Amino acid sequence: MSQTAPAGVDFPGKTLGIVGLVLAFFFTILGSVVSFIAWRQSRAAGYQNTPALVGIAIGAVSLSFWVVMIILLIPLILAATT
Repeated sequence: MSQTAPAGVDFPGKTLGIVGLVLAFFFTILGSVVSFIAWRQSRAAGYQNTPALVGIAIGAVSLSFWVVMIILLIPLILAATT
């Protein structure tokens, strides 16, 4: 059951969710962890935290991208240096 906070009142994890979303763009793993913590806090209090969910998604996609890039680039670099 998701609730919305009354006007002018923050729900648990709201600010942390926004921080996690911003961090997910620049520091993938750290942003994902912070977003996940914010999402858990909000879920425990019964609130929906969309910025935290988006931060988790962006962190996961970004991490996947970097893993694929490393897997592809290591053989290319090794082939170029030998």
